[in-house]
Amino acid sequence: MTTLKYLRGYPESLQQQVRQLIDEQKLGDYLERRYPQRHQVQSDKALYSYVQQLRQQHLKSAPSIDKVLYDNRLDLTHRALGLHTAVSRVQGGKLKAKKEIRVAALFKEAAPEFLQMIVVHELAHLRESDHNRAFYKLCEYMLPGYAQIEFDLRCYLHWRELPER
Repeated sequence: MTTLKYLRGYPESLQQQVRQLIDEQKLGDYLERRYPQRHQVQSDKALYSYVQQLRQQHLKSAPSIDKVLYDNRLDLTHRALGLHTAVSRVQGGKLKAKKEIRVAALFKEAAPEFLQMIVVHELAHLRESDHNRAFYKLCEYMLPGYAQIEFDLRCYLHWRELPER
């Protein structure tokens, strides 16, 4: 039985469906049918503009983001596909927090929906620090169908590691 480490929290029935797709070597076909395109956001500058556009559209009153980039060091071994940080520095007599969003470089070659899901996830952390009900409700508001895209992204991550791919 194949262990689906990216799908651990999902019901066994869903995991079994994914195992069947893997056994039949159809997981890649499923993903290609659902997500046939690749996005055009290839540079850090373009990613910054993309994130700012989504923030302006959905979270106008959220704090501004100072830095956005693709990070080659973020990978699945750290269980991080994206990362939001607030770097605090003392400037003069004031404490300033600079907000950053980093997206794993593997998403340069992903479907636009996957990139949007990662960005929406990290933007939601500007309002909700924990992965609670309010957090996922906000994600769903910013990206209708968020839960399905997150599930498919987890399938995509598993598919990337298959030896017969």
